[in-house]
Parts: sequence; structure tokens; C-alpha cells
Amino acid sequence: MDKVLHKLRKLDAYPKVNEDFYSRTFSGGLITLVSFILMFFLFFSELRLFLHTVSETKLVVDTSRGGTLNINFDVTFPAVPCSLLSLDAMDISGEQHLDIRHDIVKKRIDAHGNVIEVRQDGIGAPKIEKPLQRHGGRLEHNEEYCGSCYGSETSDDDCCNSCEEVREAYRKKGWALTNMDMIDQCKREGFIEKIKNEEGEGCNINGVLEVNKVAGSFHFGTGKSFHDSNVQLHNLLAFQGDNYNISHRINKLSFGHYFPGLINPLDGVQWVHENPNGAYQYFIKVVPAIFTDIRGRTIQSNQYSVTEHFRSADPGRFRSLAGVFFFYDISPVKVTFKEEHIPFLHFMTHICAIIGDLVYPQCS
Repeated sequence: MDKVLHKLRKLDAYPKVNEDFYSRTFSGGLITLVSFILMFFLFFSELRLFLHTVSETKLVVDTSRGGTLNINFDVTFPAVPCSLLSLDAMDISGEQHLDIRHDIVKKRIDAHGNVIEVRQDGIGAPKIEKPLQRHGGRLEHNEEYCGSCYGSETSDDDCCNSCEEVREAYRKKGWALTNMDMIDQCKREGFIEKIKNEEGEGCNINGVLEVNKVAGSFHFGTGKSFHDSNVQLHNLLAFQGDNYNISHRINKLSFGHYFPGLINPLDGVQWVHENPNGAYQYFIKVVPAIFTDIRGRTIQSNQYSVTEHFRSADPGRFRSLAGVFFFYDISPVKVTFKEEHIPFLHFMTHICAIIGDLVYPQCS
């Protein structure tokens, strides 16, 4: 046993020096103090780095197919009344959503940006006891109502029983509905009075669009719009003949859920245009993103980059639409973000290196 202990003593890489041979000096004590202060500083620096999460970013090819894309928006138009502001969307697959209203909230605002209380539909409408029938007479007792579509019927059995149905029939025909005073349904519903009462007001529109995960576009325009195989989205017509200022502020625009570190470049962007009409266009490249937090929870969302362009109204084109257009395309590359800590063994290696470099030389 003594031989084994003797051999172990020979393996000692840190031989001890007898205290009689120590020579303690002032400079040595000062260096030791500074070394220990530096060691504690480096230790807490490494500990803070170990406790802090870091994000690892990778680029991979997006192999997912199909799916939908949620577009969250909040846009304010200071000079466009809510009754004339519409939202349309379409994509390259041919799917169209015109004058979208579901999951959409409109707020009337005054010239100072204050929200005006929304009045109930029908208030202020003239009292017309009997609606006008398609054949020209008034609705009689026990007679089924069938309103006129004012020339936009596609068959003899078509009826337009509301102002909205008349506008929709005109939209399908690709016609501009300019003289609203002649539409019996609109007069009964107070549509014209609503527009007149909203003169000088603005509108805040916000909500969520769920669209196919393919390239497409959506736009905010003044009035109804239509589209066919020969007319592109940016050549839509407004049903109103007036000019409108399309100055706007994008309070929020995102494609999917928020995750830490996400930056939406259009949030808070404001554009003021003094001249009426024209089309303001945003060209957006949407990049799919997957964020995984330190607990392993995953959020699937999207980032985007954007360029913008203003196209003034073409005087040679009849009543071109004034509006704000968003054209988006989906990137084939996906970005993954993963939160993680520095491995514990790396942390211990750094701590041992600090202690070894600062303490052992003093002991030797």
C-alpha cells in the first residue's frame, strides 16, 4: 500500500513549497487582489451569458404545400369615408374576395382622428311606405317584393331587393354606379344620406384576412370593384365619380402571429398625398418563419420585406381607381429561429479556464 501511495505522490503535478521559502511582497498582494477581482468579474460575465438565451438562425427550403396565410391589418384613411371604403383580395389561383366584410371593423373618425360613434343603419333615411317593384309599380298588399336591378339583371327572374344587391349586380356587369339618387333601394336605406353625413370624415379599418398561401394582392379602394380575365386588379373602377385623397397611415400590417424579435417594416408608416386619386402600391416579399422558444414551443409566422411605388391617375384612363394596393409573393426559403442556452459543459470549461489562468499562476 505504501508503494502505491508513493507512486501517486510522484504523479502530483502541483508540488507544494515549504512556507519557509515563501517571500510575500506588496506587489504580489496587489496583483493577487486584482486577479481575484478580475476572476469574479469574468465569472459573473460567463454566468450571465449562460443564463441568457441566444437565437440560432437557419435558412432552409420551404417544402410545405398548401395552407393559408393570415394577414393582420390596421389602416387609417383620414380623408375617405367608411361608407365608400372597400377591401378586395385575390390571388394567382383565381380566388377572389370582393368588398370583404367578415372579420373587418370600420371606425368613423373626424378630422382630428377621434373615433365617432357608429350610428345604426337606416337612421336619416326618407320614409317610403311602398318599395318600387321591378315592373315599375309600388309594392301592393300580399304581393311579393322583387326590386329592379336597373338593367343589370342576368335573367328575367333576377331581383335586387337592397341597395347592396344593386351595387353587386352592377359590379358583376363591370358597370360604374354613379347616380345613386335614382336607385329606389338606396334611397329607402338612407345610403345617400349616409354618404352625405360622412363628408369630411375619415375611416379606420382593421381586421384579419385569411387567404391561400400563394402570391396575391389585396387593396383598399373607394367604392365597388370588378375583375375579369381582361382587367388586372390595379385597373379596377370605382362606382363613385368623385376624387378622393388616399393619404393613409398603416398602424399595423403583419402576416401571421407575432414572435419575439419580429419586425414589421410597414408598422407606423404614414403617407400623405395632397393631390386626389392615384394608386399607392406596396410590393411585399413574404418569408415564412418558424420560431421555437427555450421551452420548445413553436410559432409559425412570416417576416416580410417591402418596396413601394406611387402611380398617379392616368388622365387618359376613365375613372381609374384610387386606392392602396398590397402585392405579396411567397418566398421559397424558410427561416427558423431557435432559442437555446450555452451548453453547461461549455460554461464549466470557461469557468475552469478563468480559475486556472488567474489562480494557479499565483499559487505557483
